Amino acid sequence: MYEAKTFNIPTLEGISQESIDLHLGLYAGYVKNVNHIRSELHQVTDAYAQSEMQRRLGFEFGGMKNHEYYFAQFEGGAKECPEGAFKALVEADFDSLDGLIARMKIIAATRGVGWAMCYIDRTEHKLVCAWVDEQHLGQLADVDIVLALDMWEHSYMRDYLPADKGAYVDAFFANVNWEVVASRV
Repeated sequence: MYEAKTFNIPTLEGISQESIDLHLGLYAGYVKNVNHIRSELHQVTDAYAQSEMQRRLGFEFGGMKNHEYYFAQFEGGAKECPEGAFKALVEADFDSLDGLIARMKIIAATRGVGWAMCYIDRTEHKLVCAWVDEQHLGQLADVDIVLALDMWEHSYMRDYLPADKGAYVDAFFANVNWEVVASRV
């Protein structure tokens, strides 16, 4: 059984506590659904129903894990990017942290629901940014999540209209603890 994690998220600039609380409730739902599917999957005998449950597991599991990356990035409050392996990769691939943020903002502007993600390709020692539809469609293979930006409306609708989602993205980056992000490298 998976358990919903708790996160020590301070007051954020531009993202309300109400928004965070509702968002954490949604995350807990993903955890609950993953556990439910996993407990029922082998009891279902109909092949079609079993395949649909298996398909749904990818969505729920992706939602659970993506949110764990997302919320952990706020723990401890906003912190500067430390010197080290992550910063070296950022400078090699994007010239600067501002360059990485600019790339992520372009990806975050993608129409539809999903995630702007930055991964580390440990084989090539490079950062790779991509859009992930929903929670699971387009997750890159053989890479690890380094930075996860939730672009579903639930992440910003309490604080921003859809036409103003860029302001949410700005608020997200104003609150990132880059030490947490860098530790993933």
